[in-house]
Amino acid sequence: MNPDLDRLQPYPFEKLRALLADVTPNPALAPVSLSIGEPKHPSPALVLEALAANLDKAAVYPTTLGLPELRRSIGDWLTRRFSLNHDTLDIDRHIVPVNGTREALFSFTQAVVERDPEGLVVSPNPFYQIYEGAAFLAGVEPHYLACDADNGFVPDFASVSEDVWRRCQLLFICTPGNPTGAVIGLRTLQQLIELADRYDFVIASDECYSEIHQPDGSGPVGLLQACAAMGRDDFRRCVVFHSLSKRSNLPGLRSGFVAGDASLLRPYLTYRTYHGCAMPVQTQLASIAAWKDERHVRENQMQYQAKFDAVLDILGSVMDVTRPDAGFYLWPRTPIDDETFTRRLLAEQNVAVVPGRYLSREVDGYNPGAGRIRMALVAPLADCIEAAQRIRRLIESL
Repeated sequence: MNPDLDRLQPYPFEKLRALLADVTPNPALAPVSLSIGEPKHPSPALVLEALAANLDKAAVYPTTLGLPELRRSIGDWLTRRFSLNHDTLDIDRHIVPVNGTREALFSFTQAVVERDPEGLVVSPNPFYQIYEGAAFLAGVEPHYLACDADNGFVPDFASVSEDVWRRCQLLFICTPGNPTGAVIGLRTLQQLIELADRYDFVIASDECYSEIHQPDGSGPVGLLQACAAMGRDDFRRCVVFHSLSKRSNLPGLRSGFVAGDASLLRPYLTYRTYHGCAMPVQTQLASIAAWKDERHVRENQMQYQAKFDAVLDILGSVMDVTRPDAGFYLWPRTPIDDETFTRRLLAEQNVAVVPGRYLSREVDGYNPGAGRIRMALVAPLADCIEAAQRIRRLIESL
């Protein structure tokens, strides 16, 4: 077996199960889960109808590059959403459909990284654990950049040493961040692009939460948008990852894409032909319907904002918690140790959350997730309100 498999840490939810194994939830209260970031809003009817209408395509082998119609719908969406120059995106060169961004984040790392014991994959901390596992199995080391309140939950890139940048092969950024919801601004993205040019590394921007924002806003800026503002229409050294899971409440569809630098996507496409991960044709046709429609996205945004309004109104006076820039998570401080708080919250109030330390790594004695919890506001509004009231009761009892 690959010896690097032994370096993989348990996933946060494995740690959570172990933490709660001996906890009996309060049987007098109905359970409310805010632990897993799985969207619970209804999937768009037009997407399900397109999927059902094309089930006969299960008899067709899909191609790895996917249907031109799918790539065109993705290209049109990217151009509209991120203010790209028209005709900049070549749908045959700049876009690769993927089966959800989780597998793409992992496989892209395997394709782009050169095995080197001194090589680094740099990522935010806390982070999506795929970044770390992908680095280990690509034969390099992960390097973590703390995201804490002092810097608005965005890594302090200016403090990163030259040695780290020289060794960096791939920089993961997550904007909006999971779990912090922090958005990296345009100028910072452009500074990262300049660093990538100087030190010859690739930027992989995980933008899966970009469409969960206040409905009256223009939405978070993206990496390709930063490229376009610099006149870099070739998107050199830059790729972005997007998904329908959060945007369209379709986590089970497993549909997303990678877009950006054609010189990176060409060999990555070759990798994928061997990887054997072509998106089923019926999924592609359903995805076209999703990328073309914005009405369901706005409805989704309004539902999340209603939850933030209600939950923050309940918890704002008893917790150190702020509204995120985007995304559907809250990242509050806990009045006691985050693991103890999580156990007591389940035992006394039957509400499930994730200890922040499980989403982070300790570096030089500091874990930026310790003393926080992640709350995914994915349950129905009434359940989120009920959970917030129970959390408040627990805090007031301490």
